Amino acid sequence: MTRQGRRPGKPDTKRTILDAAREAFAERGFDGASIRQIATGAGVDPALVHHYFGTKDQLFLATLHVPIDPAEFLPQILSGKREDVGARLVTTFLRIWDSPAGTALAAIIRSAMTRDATLRLLRELLITQILRRVLLHLDLDPAEAPLRLSLVASQMAGLGMMRYIIKLEPLASAPPEVVVAAIAPTIQRYLTGELVCSSQEA
Repeated sequence: MTRQGRRPGKPDTKRTILDAAREAFAERGFDGASIRQIATGAGVDPALVHHYFGTKDQLFLATLHVPIDPAEFLPQILSGKREDVGARLVTTFLRIWDSPAGTALAAIIRSAMTRDATLRLLRELLITQILRRVLLHLDLDPAEAPLRLSLVASQMAGLGMMRYIIKLEPLASAPPEVVVAAIAPTIQRYLTGELVCSSQEA
């Protein structure tokens, strides 16, 4: 008699789960997708998803083949004086990109430029795994947080693109301390400074 129900783990089960997770996260976003939905899409039990990937955050990182876990470097950014978080964010950003992990990150960016699904996953990565945690730690006004988040994301994405993908000189070869000195004040203002639109100025 053939057993019915969800199939047990097989050599290709991990890939099947990743495919289902990638589709779910791209369509529903990180918050909208659940482990149960992903398990259903893969035809496995939710416990098997946890067995292979652990938490939902870890599964999400696996869908993009992210070489580092933001939970490992965010404490370095968030500890210390509030007025220096911008400098720590840019410093850590450069250190990661200048490490062997930078090659994998560049591959993700290039894929996002040609594949909409990867682009949506990358956007979710920036928002839910990095910037949202930074903003929550800073305890900012909820009404301003989304704008601050998108401003920081635009600055960091532009830095990554120009320095590491397009390799625009002299930014591409500028010493990290020069880049930090130039960009960190803008990041700090986006995070904790006044956001005043010119239309509001008399």
